[in-house]
Amino acid sequence: MKHSEIKAEFQSHKLVLDSIIKNFDTKGEPFGNQDRNSLKLFDLDGKVINVKSFRVPNIVNQIAYKFFRKSKAQRSYEYANKLKALHVGTPEPVAYYEYKTLFLFKKSYYISKQLDCELTYRELTTNFNYPNYEKILRAFTRFTFDLHEKGIHFLDHSPGNTLIKKTDTGYNFFLVDLNRMEFKSLDFETRIKNFSKLTIHKSMIEVMSDEYAKCTGEDYNRIFDLMWKETEDFQAKFYRKKRLKKKLKFWKKY
Repeated sequence: MKHSEIKAEFQSHKLVLDSIIKNFDTKGEPFGNQDRNSLKLFDLDGKVINVKSFRVPNIVNQIAYKFFRKSKAQRSYEYANKLKALHVGTPEPVAYYEYKTLFLFKKSYYISKQLDCELTYRELTTNFNYPNYEKILRAFTRFTFDLHEKGIHFLDHSPGNTLIKKTDTGYNFFLVDLNRMEFKSLDFETRIKNFSKLTIHKSMIEVMSDEYAKCTGEDYNRIFDLMWKETEDFQAKFYRKKRLKKKLKFWKKY
């Protein structure tokens, strides 16, 4: 059983999009990180589109997505349209597809226009000599402040999920990997915690804290202390989970 929703301006391409999804496993050009989900590029009437294939979820989520929750593909599509309506950068949404059986949810796909960019936030965490480094980092912080002011809580605000494009007047930012978001008024602690997954470098936290203080009028030390604490807490939790997975892998061998 197939279900799809295609944005109005792409309805004329429905047959081509159907064919792309049907032949996803054998056609298309692999793109980016393929560890968790599969990304491929396809041609659509001379334009490049990006198709993200979400793997089949575990049995609990197959039931949940079938009856109770929206799929990752549907959420990605709907959140992209919400971001566009709020004038927040994200690649142009095209469509989403879902495959279900009578009782279970199976595969799903999210399609957007491919957006080429100069860098992602990740490069800022590894190359401190990147041209206009601090200017970009401060602009990114203002972009995050704008998200918060618009009531956007991007739960996967992590290094690879913000694309950065240089313009004549500065830098534009575009969110990707959109399936985990909340739209609500954000308190101070939630706003600052939203920076916790971005970097391990104290020097970057100092710059972002300084710029966020300028945006909000809050005390720099209060922002820095909380942002650094949340960053350290996230790192500790991350490595704890990593060690646990390693132990479980070891014991599975025996």
